[in-house]
Amino acid sequence: MKAIDTLQKLSIRKSLINNKKAYNFFVISFLLTLLLVLIFISICVGSSNIEISDIIKAISNRCISTSEYKIINYVRIPRTLSAIIAGSGLAISGLILQSVLNNALASPTIIGVNSGAGLFTALATAFLPANFSIMPLAAFLGAFLATLAVYYLAKKTGASRMTIILAGVAVSSLIGAMTDTVLILFPDTVISRTSFIIGGLTGVTMNRLFMPGIIIFGSLIVTFIFGYDLNVLSLGDQTSKSLGLNVDKTRFLFIILSSLLSGSVISFAGLLGFIGLIVPHISRLIVGYDNRILIPTSVLIGSSFALFCDILARTLFAPYEVPVGIIMSFLGSPFFIYLLLNKKRRLMYD
Repeated sequence: MKAIDTLQKLSIRKSLINNKKAYNFFVISFLLTLLLVLIFISICVGSSNIEISDIIKAISNRCISTSEYKIINYVRIPRTLSAIIAGSGLAISGLILQSVLNNALASPTIIGVNSGAGLFTALATAFLPANFSIMPLAAFLGAFLATLAVYYLAKKTGASRMTIILAGVAVSSLIGAMTDTVLILFPDTVISRTSFIIGGLTGVTMNRLFMPGIIIFGSLIVTFIFGYDLNVLSLGDQTSKSLGLNVDKTRFLFIILSSLLSGSVISFAGLLGFIGLIVPHISRLIVGYDNRILIPTSVLIGSSFALFCDILARTLFAPYEVPVGIIMSFLGSPFFIYLLLNKKRRLMYD
């Protein structure tokens, strides 16, 4: 009887695993299809709508002299790619911070990562305005230093969940004031103060996307490879050490990856918010807590969310355009309020 019970339990467990794999495959396939649809819509719509036949001609380099070709290849495609890169980078940056800091409210915006990257980007544009290639490096350095500052303050004062958030708010406020000072003292910088602080994708070119895109793609690959370590690290320091994980080195690696992701996005898109906070939570609601499936899911949801917001920014008040950061704030703020008011999650923060 015991052998039969054991076989039955193994059979049920195997069936559950197979069902989970099938469910995850369905989710990834659906999200990938959704992203492809949004990419198509993004290229088609805007202040002037473009026919499908013109899109095919433009992509195949036919009718190069037409205005449609110029709009698609020099405006729509770079902007679509920039939304995908920004959404995926910020989503995984937020996912990493929430796991590393063991805090459901951690995100690049809230704990000062974005502010640090923004300050160093502003400094780079003020003192080296013609050197776009240095902006991703400057943004990474700012994000990395801000993350270390928040982590150091929280650790020194008792690294509770609420302490990390308060330290992040303090660091973010200080750095934000410094950024405003730089942009006011250097009004002729190549970035617009308003669009930079709010966040936008207007005027992004393929040249500006090249270096950040490579950095973000490489960081996403490394994060996925170390997805299991991220799972272990999210269990807490004591449990992670008991499982043989080098906690300090692993946490340092993920802080670097998070800084690279958020800093690279800020270097071309400004201080976009809420993606790093809400996308990891939405992904967990859909596929659970395994970072090995959370990472690709968050990449697809983050890309789709950023692309959807950008489409709304271009079309809601066409021919006028709203900065995409405003649309993200309108859609992300209610979810953030939900996180604060939800009783079950509130117990996690106290």
